[in-house]
Amino acid sequence: MKKTKTAERGYHHGDLRDALIHAADDLLAEKGLEGFTLRETARRAGVSPAAPSHHFGGSPGLLTEVAALGYQELANRLKAAGANGSPADRLKAQCVAYVRFAVDFPGRFHLMFRHDLLLKEKPALEAATERAWEALAKTVLAIRNRPDDAELDQDGEAMLIGIWSTAHGFAHLTLDKKLARVVDCCGEEHDDGALETLFPTIIDTLWVKKLG
Repeated sequence: MKKTKTAERGYHHGDLRDALIHAADDLLAEKGLEGFTLRETARRAGVSPAAPSHHFGGSPGLLTEVAALGYQELANRLKAAGANGSPADRLKAQCVAYVRFAVDFPGRFHLMFRHDLLLKEKPALEAATERAWEALAKTVLAIRNRPDDAELDQDGEAMLIGIWSTAHGFAHLTLDKKLARVVDCCGEEHDDGALETLFPTIIDTLWVKKLG
């Protein structure tokens, strides 16, 4: 079957879709949400200004695809970080991985939690979000000495939300360069030192030792 080409620079339909998603991702990485426009995305992809709306129905559709990429990457990192070691070690590694993701992909990170800008019920976004939550949930189950395939009870759900909130807050403090004063007090030379040493200690104190 012959593939249909678009009018924009000979892109195949799927190629153009991916080009627009990656152009939007790059734009968010460089200029953040405040600098994002469909017109600039189209320009970077080398297509007509109408192309993003044609393929995604407007900004929410395109941004949802970028957010899904973010959750996929986050899920992969959380799963890898939680693959080995004791439950406590896995939890600390996952929390560090969460913050590291935010540092590596600030544009995606800020977008992923702006539900007012996204199509929340998009299947790709829902599936990727679930994978990320599941990676943390399995570690919470392990810490609470529950089977890997068990359902989280009310206390487990509260712990999961609390752990996420802790990592999410630390990520924002890191991105906003608000840790300098704390880092100086703790004898660390830079934010990376706080992430690799101070933050695991915080997780240990808040979520591991009190359950031990």
